[in-house]
Amino acid sequence: MSTLRFNALKETLNRKPVKVEEKGRRSEAFGKNVFNEHAMLQHLTKDAYQSVMNAIEYGTKIDRKIADHISTGMKEWAISKGATHYTHWFQPLTGATAEKHDAFFETIGNGRAMEKFGGGQLVQQEPDASSFPNGGIRNTFEARGYTAWDPTSPAFIYGTTLCIPTIFVAYTGEALDNKAPLLRALQAVDTAATAVCKYFDKNVSKVNASLGWEQEYFLIDSALASARPDITLTGRTLLGHSPAKGQQLDDHYFGSIPTRVMNYMRDLEQECMLLGIPVKTRHNEVAPNQFELAPIFEEANLAVDHNSLLMDVMEKVAQRHQFKVLFHEKPFSGINGSGKHNNWSLATNTGVNLLSPGKTPMKNLQFLTFFVNTIKAVHNNEELIRAAIASASNDHRLGANEAPPAIISVFIGSQLSAVLDELENVTKGKLSPQEKTDLKLNIVGKIPEILLDNTDRNRTSPFAFTGNKFELRAVGSWANCAGPMTVLNTIIAKQLKDFKVEVDALVAEKGLKKDEAVFNILREYIKDSKKIRFEGNGYGEAWEKEAAKRGLSNNKTTPEALKAQVSEKAVAVYEEMNVMSKIEVEARHEIELEEYILRIQIESRVLGDIARNHVIPTGIGYQNTLIENVSGLKEIFGKDFKKLAAEQIDLIEKISGHIAGINSKVNAMTDERKKANKLAGQKAAEAYCNKVKPYFEEIRYHCDKLELLVDDNLWPLVKYRELLFTR
Repeated sequence: MSTLRFNALKETLNRKPVKVEEKGRRSEAFGKNVFNEHAMLQHLTKDAYQSVMNAIEYGTKIDRKIADHISTGMKEWAISKGATHYTHWFQPLTGATAEKHDAFFETIGNGRAMEKFGGGQLVQQEPDASSFPNGGIRNTFEARGYTAWDPTSPAFIYGTTLCIPTIFVAYTGEALDNKAPLLRALQAVDTAATAVCKYFDKNVSKVNASLGWEQEYFLIDSALASARPDITLTGRTLLGHSPAKGQQLDDHYFGSIPTRVMNYMRDLEQECMLLGIPVKTRHNEVAPNQFELAPIFEEANLAVDHNSLLMDVMEKVAQRHQFKVLFHEKPFSGINGSGKHNNWSLATNTGVNLLSPGKTPMKNLQFLTFFVNTIKAVHNNEELIRAAIASASNDHRLGANEAPPAIISVFIGSQLSAVLDELENVTKGKLSPQEKTDLKLNIVGKIPEILLDNTDRNRTSPFAFTGNKFELRAVGSWANCAGPMTVLNTIIAKQLKDFKVEVDALVAEKGLKKDEAVFNILREYIKDSKKIRFEGNGYGEAWEKEAAKRGLSNNKTTPEALKAQVSEKAVAVYEEMNVMSKIEVEARHEIELEEYILRIQIESRVLGDIARNHVIPTGIGYQNTLIENVSGLKEIFGKDFKKLAAEQIDLIEKISGHIAGINSKVNAMTDERKKANKLAGQKAAEAYCNKVKPYFEEIRYHCDKLELLVDDNLWPLVKYRELLFTR
């Protein structure tokens, strides 16, 4: 009997739900551990408070003397909450968060000590940057990196540590993190969108990008997860035969949440409330043991920070409940994977959602302007968006039966498509009074009525309009939202900037009125970007053929997709919008290629180890039992034993065949891995993708067949039916 597997099952079945007590109203707990406006008003001087608010709203710098006042107030607040340490909390290019804790405690001589935290410690620190990915930006001996306070994302307390959100840059100034480029992209879209908004409302002085992410994940009992080396080391199962029952009955989606999971969710939500993460929705997802939570929309930078923090908190809370959280996009073969839908919109400081129609034709023309420009931006940069959601883990999900394909397209619904088709026929140049009236009353004016019944039903679209926002569905559940949000906001900023130049030119050179110029430019954008709009099923060869006819890219793998990151076109956009320099772009490309290589390399080694150290010995062990049985039958029945032992002999032969298949494929995979290891960069990534990775399914096939043949009592690995249905 496989001791580890059955002990893990026994431990899991004996679990009792961890009790969670509700601690009053959630609205009262919300943000208690956040140094937000309420906390600042209590602990900062008027000048210090105003300085922080100006930095948040207008991007002004904070004077160092004022920073000393802010740090003192922040320290006293943190200590009153039980904090003993502080850390600059940042997001290096590892995909995770990073922190180094320092105590407030300082000695002052004569055996005395005090709590100290100055403005210099708040504003900037110098962590050792040598072990973080840098993409060749600096040598190991040039290890200095700087973390710098981001006042737009409030400090918070987690446990006994004051966490200060920061950017992370090299000593030469290049960004070494996910936050710095995102902040630049948000500034770019603010500038460009505000300029366009002034066509419609002179009072608009700022535009914020908003983000609402939806986090999908699996919860597996920690004992079962620990009994699977592949889950422990790669975050997914590299082998395992599909159970007879999976998700085909659709009985898990929106079903009753299991008690242990519900208590985990309640505990997690209470932690989120204290940290100011506005989680609102929770439910069962489609696959067994798959779940989702989603927050209320927030400003994009804060939303990205909250999602990164949430993933850390989810793992820590899971430990209390004896769960393992799986964020991998495809932890189990044959059932739905997990995404992180990014719902994006733009909102003005006057309280207007620019992707939501208004009550007047002018407001609806404003909506159309941002709506069409977004589609045009995606059309012009679809390969860059594909690159932004590329990863070794997301490759398993994209194009599977529950996820968007690798082809980027835009879904807007038949009603809005009809509106755009009408606008294609707008007269070039000056419009007659009759045409203007007709446009504003019968086309633009009716948009709010159209959207009332424009419910999105196409779940296969990577980028869909859902009533008052666009939803980028292709982002993977393991991803940091900063990557796709940096790309999306950068390309929108570039598009809006170009749009304003073209409109202003028509007004100045052709003598068109502002609304006439807007209609003229939108008409051309609608025509130019028509091929990116797709209303049908995103699965299968039919759409792939149609997409190829339209000239859309179909970069199915990460090494293919990442090439777009460093194209001349992409670098030019990043540099024009002051989001990233060529050096920063190339560094990220190198880092993401290296991460892809390492993830496939690790999976290859783990799969080889499991196949040879767990699966083959188990197959041989059971085969020996069968051989003993056959020998015994031969001893008892003599030459007639073959009739009685026919099934056993057949099993012995089948097991031998699968063992041989595993061994030969593992050897071949190892040889290809050795060849790939002699390469670098793009060539190494392509070798791992095209030469090493294909062996995964071949090895898995033989392992999964052995799982069906071998005595259940001997099989060492926790099976799919146990991972997915043990509650």
